[in-house]
Amino acid sequence: MANLSERLQDIFSKLKSKGKLSEADVTAALREIRVALLEADVNYKVAKDFCAKIKDRAIGSEVLQSLTPGQQVVKIVNEQLIELMGGGQAKLNVSPKPPTTILMVGLQGSGKTTTSGKLAAYLKNQGKRPLLVAADVYRPAAIDQLVVLGEKTGVPTFAPGAGVHPVEIAKQALAHGKTHGNDYIIIDTAGRLQINDELMQELADIRQAVEPTEILLVIDAMLGQEAVNVAKTFHERLAVTGTVLTKLDGDTRGGAALSVKEVTGVPIKFTGVGEGLTALEPFYPERMASRILGMGDVLSLIEKVENNMDVEKMADMEKKLRESRFTLEDFLDQMAELRKMGDMKEMLSMIPGMGKQLKNVQLDEKQLVVSESIIHSMTPAERNNPAIINASRKKRIAAGCGRQVQDVNRLLNQFDQVQKLMKRLNGQQPVSKKKGKKGLFGGIPFPM
Repeated sequence: MANLSERLQDIFSKLKSKGKLSEADVTAALREIRVALLEADVNYKVAKDFCAKIKDRAIGSEVLQSLTPGQQVVKIVNEQLIELMGGGQAKLNVSPKPPTTILMVGLQGSGKTTTSGKLAAYLKNQGKRPLLVAADVYRPAAIDQLVVLGEKTGVPTFAPGAGVHPVEIAKQALAHGKTHGNDYIIIDTAGRLQINDELMQELADIRQAVEPTEILLVIDAMLGQEAVNVAKTFHERLAVTGTVLTKLDGDTRGGAALSVKEVTGVPIKFTGVGEGLTALEPFYPERMASRILGMGDVLSLIEKVENNMDVEKMADMEKKLRESRFTLEDFLDQMAELRKMGDMKEMLSMIPGMGKQLKNVQLDEKQLVVSESIIHSMTPAERNNPAIINASRKKRIAAGCGRQVQDVNRLLNQFDQVQKLMKRLNGQQPVSKKKGKKGLFGGIPFPM
């Protein structure tokens, strides 16, 4: 989505720079918007209808004669984007009589098994008792993969022996879940081509056997417009209740997010935004629209922090920083908390106004690993009092972790910057008016 976001922001910057807008200005901007949407792999009809709706609203006296016509157009585009993607969050359907059964379907390689594990982790974090079901008996090691994911998330996996038919596996899993008090049953099925009638019929048979509350179609966002065709075919055969878009964080044009709901009528319920087991987010059309238009997504950022970071530990760190008691041991804990957050650049892009600033910034998250290895090579006394680290100690620390002395110096300088920054924020020193390049958040160690 990054390229689309940049294109739209550039178009809106031109509109905002004009005091007044003419109908020709709006028409020209909409022509650029349509091209940007098509290049992002948005379905042609969706792009055409989207721009037509904006034009109907934008070429009116309330916009062209307003004091801020450019901002009014952005507001209209934002509202139309939200409507295009569903209008509001589509939550998981819940069975009135537990367990809620979720059937995961999709093409080969779309990420169903990984998404099943992520969904199990998401539900467990909400206090639920999910059960993973290994019904992919065709792909080598698929069952083992799901078992491993279950172990990592602490979620049990129902995996019968070889030779059991997927329909029978689903039936047995449902009975097992009822007996063991599982309130969600997530059935991971084999990937298939939508033209494979035999395997598509197998899904229909599983559906008939267990009557799932949800049928979630997992779609690789990198498929572009083909993702819409996949969704249409699966929906026609299975009456899909929701979609999960995976790899939305990758090098993709992301047009599926703007097309699939409009074309199929099936809501997007989750998006996969990374490789970690916590990298599955509920889909909020208003938040996605805000990200696309470069307005940030503060609510998602707050949720990510609350779900992945130890709030008590971070509060204790903040207190130590204020009282100038922050040590390299605490610095190590801080980096561990930051790594839980996932992709740093994606996280920072949620801050309003940061998206464009991050365009050419390289965040080397491997540097966090380097910093951790250096601190682990220090003695407890050195971590608690870095002032004692002289030249000979630096050589020993560098040798102990296989790094260079300049790497040790860089880490110590970053740590010193954090301490100085906190003293300034606490009013112990005047804040300098000079803007030096300290990295993001004024020197806090986000490696660049």
